[in-house]
Order: sequence, then structure tokens, then C-alpha cells
Amino acid sequence: MTTPSGDVPERKRSSFVTWRNRIIALVVAAVVLWVAYLILAAFIPRWWAQRIAENVHGSFAKGIWSGLAIGVVCTALPLFLLLLAGMTWRKRGGPFIAGASAVLALVTAIPNLMTLTIVLGDSNAAHAGERILDVDAPGYRGAVLVGAIVAAVLFLLVAFLLVRRRIRKHRAVKQQPDQEKPRVSAEIPPNPAEPGTHEF
Repeated sequence: MTTPSGDVPERKRSSFVTWRNRIIALVVAAVVLWVAYLILAAFIPRWWAQRIAENVHGSFAKGIWSGLAIGVVCTALPLFLLLLAGMTWRKRGGPFIAGASAVLALVTAIPNLMTLTIVLGDSNAAHAGERILDVDAPGYRGAVLVGAIVAAVLFLLVAFLLVRRRIRKHRAVKQQPDQEKPRVSAEIPPNPAEPGTHEF
């Protein structure tokens, strides 16, 4: 049975509209995040550096351990939450779970994002934050970078194992009907007896 020729352009149009809306939503989200970053960059770096300094109190060891913990946790959690969002998007209730996971990923990444405003920022607040961390939280910024790298490597390893498992499962499901065909054909007699004849 052939589908009406009018359905093909309609499907193409619906897919085009879907992708267009997704691209527009991504662009709007990126613009909103960039504007929020510019606004918050005026005071977030100094405030965040002061919070870290109050926790570390100038201790080099405490600065390293705090940086490692924040770097690992605040990098691994967002990545795994985004992976969960991607894996559950097409399932039942997936859009809600994916949206909630994306929001949680953004929230858990905030400490690392605030540290980035200090490291990459050019504002007076960023330079003030750098000076505060150099004096009151030595080793913190380098430890955050190391923790983020460790978390990224761990995420890539887990993602590789999950993708490989899915590929193997898909291949097994695909090969299963091919293995059942010989069994079905073996049950059918090769030369069925014609009506009216008897085998001895």
C-alpha cells in the first residue's frame, strides 16, 4: 500500500518546522545565558572568591581538596544529567525527565561557572577575585581544573560503555529473527505429500 504523495511534503514541512523551532529555542537560550553572564560578571567573581576564601582560610591543602571536590562533582553531575536527558528523551515521560535533568545540570554546574567568571573574566571583579584566590585560597583554581578533567574522562568512559552496550543489544535484536528462520523452515516437510497419496 502506497502512501499519498501529499503526505511526503507534509512530513518534510513538519520536520523542518520542528528543527527550526529547536534552533530558535537554542539561539534564544544562548542569548539569554550570555546576557545573564554579562550582568552577573560585574559582581559574581568577587563574591564567589570571598566565599571560597572564607572556606579555605589560606590553607594550601584545603584549597586543593576543595578545588578537586568541586571540580569533580560540579563537572560529573551536569554531564551525567545531560546524558540522562538524552537517553530518556524519546521514552514515555521523557521530555519532562529530560527537561528536569537539564535544569539540574545547569544548577549543579553553577560553582564551576562562577569559577570560570574569575579565570576567564576581564572585568575588575574578575581581577579582584583572582587576587583573593591567590592569597586566601592557593591551589584552588588548578585543583578545580584537574577535577574537571578527571570527571570528563570518567564521563567519556561511562558514555563509551553505554553506547557499546546499546550497539550490542541492537545487533542481538537484529540477528534474532535471522536465527529463527532456519528453525521455522526445518519444521516444514521438504516434499509435502500430495492429496490422495499415502506414504509407506
